[in-house]
This record gives sequence, C-alpha cells and structure tokens, in this order.
Amino acid sequence: MLGVVAVSIVHHFSEDPSIVRFEPHVPRTNPNQQPAVWAIDSEHAPLYWFPRDCPRVTVWPRDLHEHVEFRRRLATSALRLHVIETTWLDRVRATQLYRYDFDASDFARWPEASGQWTSHEVVEPVAVTAMGNLVDAHRKARIELRLVPNLWPLVELVKDGQWDFSCVRLVNAVPPDIETRSSG
Repeated sequence: MLGVVAVSIVHHFSEDPSIVRFEPHVPRTNPNQQPAVWAIDSEHAPLYWFPRDCPRVTVWPRDLHEHVEFRRRLATSALRLHVIETTWLDRVRATQLYRYDFDASDFARWPEASGQWTSHEVVEPVAVTAMGNLVDAHRKARIELRLVPNLWPLVELVKDGQWDFSCVRLVNAVPPDIETRSSG
C-alpha cells in the first residue's frame, strides 16, 4: 500500500529500568479509555524523550506544503520542534530515560493519535535501552528543542496550524493566565 510504513517495533519510555512486563491499565490522564498498554512507533518516539510529567508542545509538518508554513510561522529550519518551559530544562538534563522495545505484532494502531499503538494484553519488552542525555538525543535527531517561559501562546499557535502536533502534560505547565515579564 502506498504511504503505509511497516512497523516491526514499537516503544514505551520510562524512568524505571526494571519493568519486566507491562499490564493493561487505564491512563490517569485519560480515564475514559479502555485498559491498554500504550506504545509509540519509531517515527513519533521523540515525543516521549522527556521526563514523564514534563509539559511540552511538539509540532512537525507531514508534507512539503506543511513544511513551508511550519518554517515560516514557527521560525525554525528544523524538521521538528519540541518546546518545554525553561523551568524544566534541569530536569530534562538530569533524567535517565529508558526505551522499551516491543514486537509491534502484539499491538494495534490507535487511530486517535499519530504514531500511537495499544495492546489489551500483557506484553513483555524485547529490549531495554538507556537513552542517555535527552538534550543530546534531540540534537542528534536534528530536532529543535526550544525553551519558553510559558507554553500556552504556542499551544494556541500549533492548534491553529496545518501540521501535526502533540501537547502533553499541560496540567503541569505554568498556568495560561500568568504573564511572564522581565523585571528590570
């Protein structure tokens, strides 16, 4: 099929290196979901190169037309843009994250979000790998990692654009009604 990429491995990211089996559960951030084990394909895996609770906005174009608008409106030459609040940088630098790899045949695509996969059965990883320096992982992948004092202006911009995006853990972000001004 044209445009369909075969996926053989999917991933899960955790700060815990000792998980030997993953059991379906209802995400606390999405209590209306059926119990599942959640995974992400390799193309979208960088969405999870952060400490678990780190609020972030990630955005990327899906085609050349979107890329032109993406570069213009987000003022970047990168292929992807990941944005965190400045107060999270030290935690991103200090976090040791582990990538769990799973056989994709144990999962089904979850159509509600790009790159997401679910399993309703207990699954065991085929490999566990320490990610190392997460800032360096972004650099090596040529993903712009941008720091801002407040994510909310960017949330509105990416939701209004012609590209794919993900906004994660915004409940942990600086509230949208708090202005960040320089004192001086």
